[in-house]
Amino acid sequence: MFAIGVENPMRILVVDDEPLARERLANLVADIPGHEVCCEAGNGIEAMKAFDSERPDAVLLDIRMPGMDGLEVARHLSGTEDAPAIIFTTAYGEHALEAFDAQAIDYLLKPVKQERLEQALEKAHRLTAAQSQVVEEASDEQRTHICARIRGNLKLIPLQEVSYFQADQKYVTVRFKEGEVLIEESLKSLEDEFSGQFMRIHRNALVARDKVVGMEKMPEGGHLIVLKDIGAPLEVSRRHVAEVRKFLKSL
Repeated sequence: MFAIGVENPMRILVVDDEPLARERLANLVADIPGHEVCCEAGNGIEAMKAFDSERPDAVLLDIRMPGMDGLEVARHLSGTEDAPAIIFTTAYGEHALEAFDAQAIDYLLKPVKQERLEQALEKAHRLTAAQSQVVEEASDEQRTHICARIRGNLKLIPLQEVSYFQADQKYVTVRFKEGEVLIEESLKSLEDEFSGQFMRIHRNALVARDKVVGMEKMPEGGHLIVLKDIGAPLEVSRRHVAEVRKFLKSL
């Protein structure tokens, strides 16, 4: 058994959609000197909000949860400032073994054993920058939410509510149901990740395929794309007109 020190304990967020599983993990953590559970969450979105408010040192994270699963949570968290050590917990051994064989991020099989948890937390102290890379490579699934900050607060935007992404210098504007936010992601990376749901209409814009209503020709010869619930249409560059027209014919 090891300890960090009771005066400055490692603060841990426990995430699991099963209350009994969270309670059991919290009890195990309580028996390890120098560690404490600072907060709990029952799903991925709650986990992101709990991290944002509490800034724990480590996260015990279930993989399979409804909505935003553990892999997506890990991808979001690994990109934050002061990213926590992430330790996955799962009842599906074969899935975890395949995904996290690199050992940069540990995994625990349920039911979690006390000794195994201690070993995982010890690894958390030796966590390196390899964490982000392993999480990125471990999941081929795209995100279901876009993570942004609004006046210092975390905002999780369901991808299905996004109408378009528009680049402006080093930022990208995300237009969604409730308004607009800025994110620091490249338009190219968004296009690569969400190519099945978003379509390039301009060098600086991607639009949601399911939000497209039609395309209009301007008197001066250019084209505009019309989106559901968006008052101002977006310009379609000449090189993308044929692609947009082909997409509209397929509807």
